[in-house]
Amino acid sequence: MGTAHRVRRNASQAIGYRRLEAVKGAGSQVPLDHYISQVHLKRFHSPNLSSRMYAMRKSDLKSFTANSQSVCRIDNGSTNAYLKNDRTIEEFLKKIEPNYNSVLAKLTENRIDDECIYTISGFVAYVLTCSPTAMRVFSEPLKDMVETLATAEKFGPMPTSPDELGGASLADLLQTGRVKIKVDRKYPQALGIDSILRHVATFGNFSWDILLNRFDQNPFFTSDFPVVIEKTGDWRLTNKVVPLAPNLAVRIRPNPKIDRKRADLSFANFNYRRRDISHKELVDINRLIVRCAEDAVFYRDDSAWVRQFITRHRHYRIEPSIRKRSTRNGGPVVSVFGLKIAEFPRLPV
Repeated sequence: MGTAHRVRRNASQAIGYRRLEAVKGAGSQVPLDHYISQVHLKRFHSPNLSSRMYAMRKSDLKSFTANSQSVCRIDNGSTNAYLKNDRTIEEFLKKIEPNYNSVLAKLTENRIDDECIYTISGFVAYVLTCSPTAMRVFSEPLKDMVETLATAEKFGPMPTSPDELGGASLADLLQTGRVKIKVDRKYPQALGIDSILRHVATFGNFSWDILLNRFDQNPFFTSDFPVVIEKTGDWRLTNKVVPLAPNLAVRIRPNPKIDRKRADLSFANFNYRRRDISHKELVDINRLIVRCAEDAVFYRDDSAWVRQFITRHRHYRIEPSIRKRSTRNGGPVVSVFGLKIAEFPRLPV
């Protein structure tokens, strides 16, 4: 088992990676922010292509090649007006992205230190905060919160609607469809950014499996949401499996006994095991990578079996799992939030 060391800061952390900028309008510049870091995507470039990788969309099965600059990016994706510093996540990334390659070397060579824990935890936390999948999924508990409060009016008075809506209660307006709740997806992103160091501390105090893929002809895939969820014995808890490179992945296993509010960046509870995976485990992980992808799957080798494999598993994506639970003494219903891989309507072939 591994032990933690203090995070060693170095000069490269202060450099960061400059983000692509696109010129829009008369002299104005709008940042093109990558919600999946380019340094991660570059690890999946194919030796058969010139600084490019193979890709396929689940939605229409279109195959193409792409470089790290041209995919997984959104105009002003990191800008969030709900935050006092609307670009604060970019400052966070300056401590993550420059260390990614050196950290992967340490993981491969079994030289794990706090810099490894911080960097990988930070990468995972960023994807779970700023990717379109994360913003879509984490909008749902906010929507559910408003709906729950509306139906719980009997536990406390709530203001009635304006005269234009007939003075009806919010619960009635929702039930009749006259009012619909729409969550600005930038709001859950803001909440995630605001607490991102807490997420880093949480992931860094869990148990990790460092997974080495020795099957060179069958590398790991990656995707536009490379944080795979894996079932555990508790529906509220999921492992996070993350392909870091074609031959390397990490499984982060939650520990419900750890007080997440008191977890810190000393990573005192961190432990790990490092092992070669079987071919079956490799297939299982690649299956989950395809199923958890929002749309695009990226891969190093254009093997004959890849297209059929993606086609078979494309009818899934990550969805929120919300279960209602009544509190004692007749109190309001409480929503318990989790994640699941769900099949969605069949796409055309």
